[in-house]
This record gives sequence, C-alpha cells and structure tokens, in this order.
Amino acid sequence: MSAIGAVSSCSCLRPGVRLLKPGTEKMSSLGLHTAARCAARDYYEVLVLGGGAGGITMSARMKRKVGAENVAVVEPSKTHYYQPLWTLVGGGAKQLAASARPTGSVMPRGVEWIQSRVTALDPDKNCVWLENDTKVSYKYLIIALGISLHYEKIKGLPEGFHHPKIGSNYSVHTVEKTWRALQDFKEGNAIFTFPNTPVKCAGAPQKIMYLSEAYWRKTGKRSKANIMFNTSLGVIFGVKKYADALLEIIKERNITVNYKCNLVEVRADKQEAVFENLDKPGVTEVHQYEMLHVTPPMGPPDVLINSPVSDAIGWVDVDKETLQHKRYPNVFGIGDCTNLPTSRTAAAVAAQSGVLDKTISLVMKNQLPTKKYDGYTSCPLVTAYNKVILAEFDYSAQPLETFPIDQSKERITMYHMKADMMPFLYWNALLKGYWGGPAPIRKLMHLGFK
Repeated sequence: MSAIGAVSSCSCLRPGVRLLKPGTEKMSSLGLHTAARCAARDYYEVLVLGGGAGGITMSARMKRKVGAENVAVVEPSKTHYYQPLWTLVGGGAKQLAASARPTGSVMPRGVEWIQSRVTALDPDKNCVWLENDTKVSYKYLIIALGISLHYEKIKGLPEGFHHPKIGSNYSVHTVEKTWRALQDFKEGNAIFTFPNTPVKCAGAPQKIMYLSEAYWRKTGKRSKANIMFNTSLGVIFGVKKYADALLEIIKERNITVNYKCNLVEVRADKQEAVFENLDKPGVTEVHQYEMLHVTPPMGPPDVLINSPVSDAIGWVDVDKETLQHKRYPNVFGIGDCTNLPTSRTAAAVAAQSGVLDKTISLVMKNQLPTKKYDGYTSCPLVTAYNKVILAEFDYSAQPLETFPIDQSKERITMYHMKADMMPFLYWNALLKGYWGGPAPIRKLMHLGFK
C-alpha cells in the first residue's frame, strides 16, 4: 500500500487544497497516465479501492478485461512505494528514493485515478462513499486497502521518534532514522521488536537485526552491542525449516531472543523501552537501549472496521481459495486487508493477483471460480549484506519452494534476487499485471531436475 497519506487535487476533496484543472493530464516520457482527477462519472464497471501493489496490479489486469475507461482506482497518496526495499534502506544498503515513484506513473494509462479516500462501503447498494459525501457505484469491487500502522498504541509513540537512537523500517517517515541510529550506536543494548498483532512482512523485524549485527561487526562495534530480539511470538519464525536455520544463525552471532515479550511503552527521553510479559499479563520489564527498532502494532484500515464487507475483526472476509467475498459475489479482496490466513507480503499479492484475475473472469461470465490460491507467500530473510534465506511457503506453513535447492541456506544469489531482481520485477511486471507469482517457474525448475 502507499505510505503517504497526503490528499490533493480535485473538487471532490477537501477545500483549500491546490487543484489541478478538471481533466488535466500529464504524460511522462514513458507515456503513462500521471494526473489524478475527480470521479468523471459516478459509476464504473470495476472499482478498485487502494493504489498499492494489489490495487495497481488488479487495475492493470481489469483494464485489459473491460477497458481502461471502465476502471477506476481510489487512492489518496501522491507517492507509491516499493516497501520491501525499506529493510535495505534502514540498513544503509539502498536509498529511500529508490523505493518511490509518483502514483500517477504506476497507474495504468487511461484508468481513472480518483485521488480521494474511501469513507464507507455499502455493498448492498453496490456503492462506496468518498470524502465530502461523494458516492461512486460499481458493478464489481476490488478491495486492496492494505494494513494500517498503529504506533500510537505504544505509549510514547510516535512522538518518541523525534529523539535519536530509535527508528522503524515500516514507515517512510522513520526508516531513515533506523540507519542513523545504527550508525550512531556506541555501546549498550540494541533492541528489535515484534508486536502482538498481525503484521506485514513478518520477517522484516529480524532482517534489520541481522543487518545491524553485520554492520557493527564490520565497523568494530560488535563486542559493544548486546543484541536482543524481543518478540510477542513464541517462535522465531512460523515455518520450522526456516526457523531452525534462523536459530542457528542467532546462536552463531550471539543474539538474545526473548519470546512472549511485547513493547508497550517507549520513554525516548530516557532511552528506555517497557515490555509486557504476555505469559504474565500486567507484568512489565524495563530495558535501557542504545538503539531501538520498533515494529508497530498493525490492524485493518479504519474504514473496514464494522464494515459489511469485513469479519468481526475488520479484515475483508473472502474465500481463501478464490478471493471472492463470502457474502457479496461481486466483491473481491486482495493483499494485506484480507483475512487470508497467510503471511502478508508483496509475493503473496503477486500469487493472489493471478488467482483473482481468473476468479473475476469467471464471475463476469456467470460461472463459478475454479482457480485456487494455495496461500503461497515468500519472505526473503536478509541475514547479511550479501546473504538471504529465501523462505517460501503455503497456508499449511509447509515450504513451497521455487528452486530445486535447499532454500533454508544463506545464499548470495538470493540476496541479489531480493536487492536487484525483485524491485525490477515489481515495477515492470507485477504493477503492470503480468506477474502472478513464481508457480510457472517452480513447475519448470522442478521438472527440469527430475
């Protein structure tokens, strides 16, 4: 999902915001649609909520299906981010600018970009409400609203980020602070946290820990760093094959793991972090830190909480195999905002997009969906500045690996895939609706080695 919440530029939005003339379009050197406009119509055959990875890839696919003029995307943010790169930004291996492009440049040409926020969904009447009570109706709705960060649920945040020694790779506003805190480290505790909520990219909280350890080893500070991973979970990783490999690395690098340990308060002025023992509710422990990396609590976007399209928690309630809504057959969900029981990653979105494309095609023909999503997701676990363990698995937390090698081993080739190949694939294939995950490659690779 896009990380910046800035809203601008059309009459259906809040007054006082600088406007583009209605219908104005700018064309980049690549001939892409780059200007947002107000809803030119109040009805679209396909309406997509969200302009992140899931929303953009599905709008590109729907454009080829029903025509660009019949597709609209509701997205308030002016900038689209490739967020998987932020692990490397926080570790000083990539620049933040490399993860960003104007939203208009990734919007499929001709597709209507409604630069506004959705405020309510009314699936019984096939419409949604935007800011300033603007109503847009649809024939088919794709919900791709992502996941919300809740730093404010930790006492002392987000205001604590104004102090040094603290950062977070999960926000565009704080990821560069991680790199500064890493560089400024002198001596003491370096604490990395994992919250007591679902998160996107569940491997990211420990990836930055391994990069930090490698950086301090390289700069001669490792002996002065007591590295701690304080996680609310009871395991280091949810798939045993990769968990075993990570535990070996943790042992080799003398890292302390504290399980069932949830960050509840940051006293940034004192460089103190307060953790609750989840096995003993109400019992807390205070740790002094020289560096603190915070993974925030996360949850469904506010607009989905208590929405007719959501489950009791607020996640879009879809069939886990077809991604079709369980109660509204013309509504679909993709990505982090859904209740699909798999890890929330860009790789999962890629695999889901291929299935959802086929699901919608059949629904449009009044046929039952047949393509099934197996829960495929992937987490390239960065363990050093040149090594990655490529974790790939399914709904049952069983490995579902692309390559005919042992992917639980650290590999330089997998690092280059994470750092160089995957960003190219994201911008040039996934967002254009041409990448539906590695299943075809997996079949070819394993057939070739039989």
